[in-house]
Amino acid sequence: MAGLPGLAPTLALAGIVVALTATLLGSAGTPRGVARRPAPVAAPVVAAANAVEALANAADVRRIAGEAYVWGWPLAYVHQCRTALEKVPRIGRSEGMPFAPINQLAMLVDTVAGRSMLIPCPNQDVIYGFGVFDLADTPVVIQVPDFGDRVWMYQLGDQRTDSFADIGCMHGTRPGAYLVVGPRWSGPTPPGIAAVLRCPTRYAYCLPRVFFTAEPGDREAALPAVNRIMAYPLADFTGAMRTTDWARTKWLPAVAGRIRRGGGVTPEGFLRALPDLLADVPPLAGEEPLYARLRGLAAAVARDPALAAAALEALEEADAEIVAPLFHFRNVGRRLPGHWTTLDNGAAFGTDYLARTAAAKSNVFVNRSCETRYYYLDLDAAGARLAGDHAYVLTFPAGSLPPSRGFWSLTVYDDRHRLPDDATGRHSVGSRDPALAFGPDGSLTIAVGPAGASADARGSVNRLSAPAGEFSLYLRIYWPDTSLIDAGWTPPAARIVPRPAAMARADSRSPAARPAD
Repeated sequence: MAGLPGLAPTLALAGIVVALTATLLGSAGTPRGVARRPAPVAAPVVAAANAVEALANAADVRRIAGEAYVWGWPLAYVHQCRTALEKVPRIGRSEGMPFAPINQLAMLVDTVAGRSMLIPCPNQDVIYGFGVFDLADTPVVIQVPDFGDRVWMYQLGDQRTDSFADIGCMHGTRPGAYLVVGPRWSGPTPPGIAAVLRCPTRYAYCLPRVFFTAEPGDREAALPAVNRIMAYPLADFTGAMRTTDWARTKWLPAVAGRIRRGGGVTPEGFLRALPDLLADVPPLAGEEPLYARLRGLAAAVARDPALAAAALEALEEADAEIVAPLFHFRNVGRRLPGHWTTLDNGAAFGTDYLARTAAAKSNVFVNRSCETRYYYLDLDAAGARLAGDHAYVLTFPAGSLPPSRGFWSLTVYDDRHRLPDDATGRHSVGSRDPALAFGPDGSLTIAVGPAGASADARGSVNRLSAPAGEFSLYLRIYWPDTSLIDAGWTPPAARIVPRPAAMARADSRSPAARPAD
């Protein structure tokens, strides 16, 4: 299927795709991540605002429940984040991640610690922050300090996980205070506000990322600006840039554990949240017929316990047959040579529900493609699963480094998309490393192998340690050169090699200045 390169098109998935596509053909076109097949309708279906489609039997309920889960899994994820943060008593940290009450944000002062289990695929290149805003309660001010020539961006996303603002070095954003407002806000712009940023949904999230290199002292040099990244309700805005010392935030011992015990989005939790999702997230153009069906599902579940049981059974099937496989990168996005995959419409999903859910399940809160290109790898050059008992090499030919105007990195994640334990060696390499070792011909070879084979050579920047069992490789290109990517640039395949040869090949490179791309 288009957009799902490794996912077998089960009958359940095929039926859901046809139903969702039929809804959208009339006004919004076919979603990019679903199969492009003729819709089994003679004319577009039109639904009035707030219409409710009556569902009278279990077969109808089961059919609509599967559609609902593919449509709404990411919305339920953001809903779950928000409800968890509503219980946070103050700004702080838990299990190495930042937490803040609603309408504020919290920042780290270093990269995410290895083995964090709260979010998939944290990178090792940036200082992260995070906050969730309830824009029906109040507009929220976000501070953008002067980062100089440092690479940085704030992702502002709505409850659909689509970005709605351009804030970052790649957008030429100027320092200042910016006002984030909800879809119905109509007040005057207060003095001292650089711009108003309108979110199309009631709830929004803000995820700052500030890059720093491995050069000694560069992280510390970033902290004065990081300490001026803040968010707070409009009533607290004085017109002056505020500052805080994020290194002094306190530990919140119960928060991470409570979120982890929640277990992520589940069929039961989704069914409970569905009425809130429909109320909090207005339909996009063309989605009114879908919303009528989803409101009918919510009404049927509330009215009849037998129909509620049928809906839950269908959600459990959709979770196992459709959503669970989307965790694996080989099922995400567009297939490339060498068994890599990539997203073309990250954080700009619109009605591409499969791509939206795949991104949220495997690697939530991705940026837009103009800000970051993501490349995912589960398989080696021969199509076999990457495994920690083998050694691999990836060679970027001279002039073919990842095309970035900001930075790039290659990171190893375990089979749960977590960073491996720091004690097992290096797990990320990229342009932040000043001592990358290039070959005489200008090529760059990265070796990936078992921890035991490279743990005694951590000084070799070109070596990455793989965890035991299956693992994935993940290439990020921040501020990509889109002209080269559009011209067909792709990462090199991961070739399996005898273990000593792989390590020797990486060691044979001599440190050198980075060749010009």
